[in-house]
Amino acid sequence: MKKLLFIVMTGIILSGCSSGNQEQTNPFFTTYTNKYGVPPFGEIKNEHYMPALLEGMKQHDAEVLAIANNAEAPTFANTVEALDYSGDLLTRVASVFGNLRSSNGSDEMDSIAQIAIPLLSEHSDNIYLNEKLFERVKNVYDQKADLGLNTEQMRLLDKQYKRFVRSGANLTAEQKERLREINSELSSLNLNFGQNMAKETDNYRKIVEREEDLAGLPENIRTAAAAEAKAAGFDGKWMFTIQKSSFIPVLQYGENRELRRELLLAYTNRSNNNNELDNKAIIEQIINLRIEMAQMLGYRSYAEYILAENMAKTPEAVNAFLPTIWEPALKKAKAEAAELQKMMDAEKKGEKLEAWDWWFYTEKIRKAKFDLDEEMLRPYFKMENVRQGAFDLAHTLWGISFRKLDGMPLYHSEAEAFEVTDADGSLLGIFYTDYYPRKGKEVGAWMTNFREQYVKDGQDFRPIIINEGNFTKPTSDKPALLSMDEVETLFHEFGHALHGLLTKCTYLSLSGTNVSRDFVELPSQIMENWCFEPEVMKTYAFHYKTGEAIPVELIEKVNAASTFNQGFVTTEMMASTLLDMAYHNRTTIEKFNVTAFEDSVMKSIGMIPEIFTRYRSTNFAHIFSGGYAAGYYAYKWAEVLDADAYQAFVETGNIFNKDVATAYRTNILEKGD
Repeated sequence: MKKLLFIVMTGIILSGCSSGNQEQTNPFFTTYTNKYGVPPFGEIKNEHYMPALLEGMKQHDAEVLAIANNAEAPTFANTVEALDYSGDLLTRVASVFGNLRSSNGSDEMDSIAQIAIPLLSEHSDNIYLNEKLFERVKNVYDQKADLGLNTEQMRLLDKQYKRFVRSGANLTAEQKERLREINSELSSLNLNFGQNMAKETDNYRKIVEREEDLAGLPENIRTAAAAEAKAAGFDGKWMFTIQKSSFIPVLQYGENRELRRELLLAYTNRSNNNNELDNKAIIEQIINLRIEMAQMLGYRSYAEYILAENMAKTPEAVNAFLPTIWEPALKKAKAEAAELQKMMDAEKKGEKLEAWDWWFYTEKIRKAKFDLDEEMLRPYFKMENVRQGAFDLAHTLWGISFRKLDGMPLYHSEAEAFEVTDADGSLLGIFYTDYYPRKGKEVGAWMTNFREQYVKDGQDFRPIIINEGNFTKPTSDKPALLSMDEVETLFHEFGHALHGLLTKCTYLSLSGTNVSRDFVELPSQIMENWCFEPEVMKTYAFHYKTGEAIPVELIEKVNAASTFNQGFVTTEMMASTLLDMAYHNRTTIEKFNVTAFEDSVMKSIGMIPEIFTRYRSTNFAHIFSGGYAAGYYAYKWAEVLDADAYQAFVETGNIFNKDVATAYRTNILEKGD
């Protein structure tokens, strides 16, 4: 998932146009007329961002100064609460631009964002390094035991005070100046990392000219590749990209070993090609700057700095947890590799198992062991039906409903908007889905928002939530038919969306997904437990042509194969997790070779060459541009939590148990942070 905090820190467009007439027509300067408060996307132009940004910062500065210079004694209301409510215009414009740059990005938006980064970094530092403001926050914090605050107010105060401290409020003047420099540099480096990776992804295309090179590929994959080629001006040929929906089927079914190899290496080597989009030097700078910042703030490493505010609390706790997963996963992966090699040996080609063979031979074994081919399932996984299945599950658990809204402002023609209402008919929020890859859209899948939920002056502002994806696209003769992994991802991101939609908090800083990194994946991952349950599959898995429900025997095969290939799945993910911790446990600022460091980590953990780590360093966006630094372990940490939470349903004998669902909603989803 992607958090709005990181979008806000990068999402600004600059423009030289700021005439009085332009300001009068700037849609950010007027109240949104849509009854749901949705941004008027059709009216927003690139030239609108800079005037709105400048005015937003100006207004925010004035609000902050008024709080800092308030002649009245500091109180929770006039200091802590007032600060949390400040910056409305800045938040609105940054959220729109940040989200549109992620989903509809362009070279113009990227280049302008490069200029904007120092502005936002400086603006943030001006707040958290304001001595008078911090003095007021600290004054309230020191009196917290005597203020009669409720639980939510106490949490906001604690979180706000710590953010000032962790942002350098207690540093010397000289240290603060250096911290400003570090923050500015890191913001630009993080942006550059992501832009480089996105451009490498967009730039790559493999044109296949001979049909015999497509041997083994299902017809729907060939049709999609032909459509991509035609759209790119290569009519009569086939085009593959390094979007997962394009190249993963080739790894699974393509008999052309060289094609499998070329596509997998292109994907894993993104931004590692010693060109202008290479990220190795950026990584070295990011790691050393993070170490310097952490040590300036009193921590030994960046991991120690990050984990102090997570559930894990210390690197030692994470480093003790990870081997309990890594060691059995690696053992299982080695057994799987031996089985795959045995199948290859039986073909008498004299080939040794390589990473680009794993998916291909895994599908052969899946077919032999379980009589299951993932392509058998696609006809039953029409995107609209799967999405409705997620909606129906939420309705069954909590009574909430989703109604498609026609005529709503859309930021792209592929996006769809839904009104979400509670069992009593009250509005919970607006939900956008945008599931297909396109040029300018970031890779992966994520949840974010155009507005977070909060309460001010008695009014409950309901959230505007987004789920983004890069799933298999519809073709001229078929709807979007998802893979099993895409079905699971849709349910995962929907879980994040529910966290944002069902929240009931007063303050923005505590609302929805604004929780610790190793807790935020609980609401998403718990939804994965339901998606392939027979009772749930029967609600959405219908053949796209005939409308026939998925056969019971096919559901049984899916569940029988549920733990198949888990050595591979867990090992590739855990290798990235261990790489993340190795980077952020570093304590010495020094020049180092990124490739050599990564290789040494893989050697030290015993990684087998037949499996590539899920992300190479140069395209590990989670930790270098996405807010998961020293936090990629969170998926496995939260997996323990979500398994335990789901078991609470299972133990009742009813996975739709209303009492458990209500307790989960009340105590987890509604509480935010």
